[in-house]
Amino acid sequence: MKTGAWNALGAYLLWGLFPLYWKMLQTVPPLQIIAHRVAWSFLLLLAVILLRREGRSIALRAGSIRILSSTVLTGLLLGVNWLVYIWGVNSGHIVETSLGYFINPLLSLLLGVLFLRERLRLLQWLPVGMAAIAVIYLTLSYGALPWIALTLAGTFALYGLLKKIAPLGALPGLTIETGALLLPSVLYLVLVQAQGTGAFTHNGIVVDLLLAGAGIVTTLPLLMFASAARSIPLWMVGLLQYIAPTMQFLIGVLVFKEPFTSERAIGFAIIWMALIIFWLEGFWQRRRSNQTIAG
Repeated sequence: MKTGAWNALGAYLLWGLFPLYWKMLQTVPPLQIIAHRVAWSFLLLLAVILLRREGRSIALRAGSIRILSSTVLTGLLLGVNWLVYIWGVNSGHIVETSLGYFINPLLSLLLGVLFLRERLRLLQWLPVGMAAIAVIYLTLSYGALPWIALTLAGTFALYGLLKKIAPLGALPGLTIETGALLLPSVLYLVLVQAQGTGAFTHNGIVVDLLLAGAGIVTTLPLLMFASAARSIPLWMVGLLQYIAPTMQFLIGVLVFKEPFTSERAIGFAIIWMALIIFWLEGFWQRRRSNQTIAG
């Protein structure tokens, strides 16, 4: 379990540093960044699969209409999530992107009730309600929905829901997902290069390396987390998952000096209190279950 914990910690730390990486590509249009991210990620994932000699089995499973259609859908959700996240980061909304990933676990809880017929304990409804209150408060105080946060939370929660019922593992699933987005991504990159508006090979070697490196920074934490998830308990995953949005929030406020008004602080405080209640309730339930088993 020790290796799994370190892998999970490393994955969340890398995700937490994402704003710093994407900010270095601020001169590149977000759609071009996503297209490069898809293309380079697919090539890297394909190389890993070939090294592990899993290509044939994955190709056979990908031939299933049900698997292919569900994976294309998860790929589209992932693409929208990546695009909105990178646009948010490079448009000065890092704090709001972090809010999306703070809300995500609570939204995933609600989707489990709606689509998987999971039952929430009475105390679990409290943080869900508090999250709704926080979103309403932020909407009223700013006069607009925090759409970046809600889009990120919604797409990733739906992605997680579909992955939960998907028959493919993390590595083959992500490979097919990026493969589903590969053709439009490559066609778009060819088009912008032909028009002379492509960033690759036109903005210096540093930008070229960062665009190509998008494949590594995308797949490395995912592979680390996929490895960790099999060997660490769910309570540890639940605890560690808040590292990334916390780091992103601190980077937005402390590094890039994004405004953090009193109204926004109140909204975030409600979300943070909801997450504390959510975690403590889960901890208490696990402890009761362990005591029952031991008794």
